[in-house]
Amino acid sequence: MNEFKPILRFLAMSDIHFNREKPERRRNFELGIKLAYEYAEQQEYKGIDVLTINGDFTDHGEEEHFADFKESVEGALKPETDLIMTMASHEYMCDGHVEKAHERLRRFFNRGPDNHKVIKGFHFISVSPTISCRFQDEKREFLKKELEAAHEDTPFKPIFLFQHPHITETVYGSINWGEDDLTDILVNYPQIVDFSGHSHAPVNDPRSVHQRHFTCAGTGSFSYFELDEYDKVYGTVPPLDEPSAQFLIVEVSEEGAVKIKPFDVVTQRFFDMEYLVETPWNPDSFIYTEDRYFAAKKPEFTAEATIDVTVKADGVDFTFDQADGKGERIDDYTLTVRKKEDGSIVRRICFWSKYYLNNMPARLTQGLDLTEKGDYTVDISARGFWFNRSVNKLTTEFTI
Repeated sequence: MNEFKPILRFLAMSDIHFNREKPERRRNFELGIKLAYEYAEQQEYKGIDVLTINGDFTDHGEEEHFADFKESVEGALKPETDLIMTMASHEYMCDGHVEKAHERLRRFFNRGPDNHKVIKGFHFISVSPTISCRFQDEKREFLKKELEAAHEDTPFKPIFLFQHPHITETVYGSINWGEDDLTDILVNYPQIVDFSGHSHAPVNDPRSVHQRHFTCAGTGSFSYFELDEYDKVYGTVPPLDEPSAQFLIVEVSEEGAVKIKPFDVVTQRFFDMEYLVETPWNPDSFIYTEDRYFAAKKPEFTAEATIDVTVKADGVDFTFDQADGKGERIDDYTLTVRKKEDGSIVRRICFWSKYYLNNMPARLTQGLDLTEKGDYTVDISARGFWFNRSVNKLTTEFTI
């Protein structure tokens, strides 16, 4: 393709969860917008054309949450930046009444829950759930009509679609936090570039961009992380789950190519990754597909990597060097403790690498509440995001 030159730029955010008891969420939201403007000012194309807020911008949908969010948006956005919003389950929580939430949206933001805008020749369609995070017939009909109109107008340009929950079996987080109410409609339009939240999954997880029938991207969270795996020793909410403040900066060229750039507000910089969708309307050109599971290189512990074992009164700590992910970060580790005398397993756990932190630590410490006296061996294996287990393990012996 020709050199990528953006003529359109927008921010994709979700799950901000405004709550006066959590003021850091508001601070990070406003800081994220400020940092995005600073980034844009340093580029040849300096505009931020749209801020998209993809649901759960309030914690419980209360009047004060709407008021605070409006004040924050109006203070942070420049006049030339448009605003696109969807609602979701947390906006519907207060009073338990969807229509009251819609009334608040109209009163505070002068808009309805579903919209279709054309900005610089590109179609932006946003649709809010009927109730909770489900889409019923009225929403499906709205989406069919608007997608067909957008397709007829620009069949060889991306259509940007925004709804709060992920589409099931697409991006990371969509197994536990996805809905399939719209899938049969969306598969007809491969040029869709769909943005969704709900899961609080990290934007720097490479599975957070997915292509099969169309392109999907997860928009992260400004509140806390949750991950979509169920074998971890501490459940789906990882250590250091707050503060989370991540979003996407999306750039679009005149030809319709789309660049997706994950950004971290906590460290005030981009993650070391970006995604380029050159021809969104052509599914044969998709590269962020399930093929990545077969092409991924296996992680490896370097020859210099070590494990340090610390025996304490209430258990054992294992501190070790992270593995080399061969161009990607490590997803998780499996730690296995065996009795030295016969090799029988006494404890086996799986835990994350903390890859979701932009400043990912070079060494990890993981504890076990193992206190029984004896001689043991421990081994640690690494795993990437594509079930690619490391080619080697770290091993050592210890005595309690």
